[in-house]
Amino acid sequence: MLRATHLIALFTLLLSTTSASAQDLLAKQTPVDHSLTTLSDVALGSSLNSIPADLENPASHIYSNWEYKNLRNAQGWLPSGSKVDLRGYAMPTDSRVITSNFGWRWRRQHEGIDIKVYTGDTIRAAFDGRVRICQYNARGYGYYIVIRHPNGLETLYGHLSRQLVQPDQIVRAGEPIGLGGNTGRSTGSHLHFETRICGTPINPALMFDFVNQDVVSDYFVTRQNYGERSAAGTSLAYIDAAATTEGPAVSTAPVQQSKSKSTKRSSSRSRTYTVRKGDTLSAIAKRNGTTVSRICRNNGISANKILRPGQKLKL
Repeated sequence: MLRATHLIALFTLLLSTTSASAQDLLAKQTPVDHSLTTLSDVALGSSLNSIPADLENPASHIYSNWEYKNLRNAQGWLPSGSKVDLRGYAMPTDSRVITSNFGWRWRRQHEGIDIKVYTGDTIRAAFDGRVRICQYNARGYGYYIVIRHPNGLETLYGHLSRQLVQPDQIVRAGEPIGLGGNTGRSTGSHLHFETRICGTPINPALMFDFVNQDVVSDYFVTRQNYGERSAAGTSLAYIDAAATTEGPAVSTAPVQQSKSKSTKRSSSRSRTYTVRKGDTLSAIAKRNGTTVSRICRNNGISANKILRPGQKLKL
């Protein structure tokens, strides 16, 4: 009985040794394809090849440049009456609390809206796109991200505690791109959110309804604003009219119209503005939906004219 046990153990040992040797021999004889590296590299190459053309160079039909620093002078032109497609959106945050609106604030233009978030809250991309700027601005946005989208918009996410993406990275709508925070010029944790076209800020509330966690409409239609030009010399078109899914544009109040009591309307053709301390011609023009050149022409002054508080200007 003992001898039979020893024979079974010996047979098992020989079988396992033979199998291992056979496996090693097969492995050595298998040809190696040195053109393949790791599985992750293969997957990365496959994903890059599958990137849609509109994400390789988003809105190339509008923009003529791609820079990693210049936010406000993004060179491009969008014809009046163009539709901006808001379908396929994702809300940047689940928060519904707006703490500061777009417009004139603290004697300067607030170029976005502030949504209450807490440090560490997930911030998501509003649309598919490509990251153009991912930087830190100590005196302004703090850690911020700018994404250019195929629909012509650029969205900005400011005061982040952490950035989860890098310049040139392709992102999808709803993908986490950063964490809420209180960096830069900020007095409390929140998300500063901007929407821009050709560097020009547009009121995000005309597109995004954070209270109801939805977009205002499927499309927005652009409308030329007195032929004003950007610092880069390119024509600007302001989004100041919403459209239904297929319907015509519906007029809204001017995006940057000031609610100051000093702005007076005597008629639809004649308006005057009383200059306040700290006012500039460009700020007055923006708030009243006109241009510096038009104000200068109406009042017979130059663009370098020093304004006096109390001075009346024809708009």
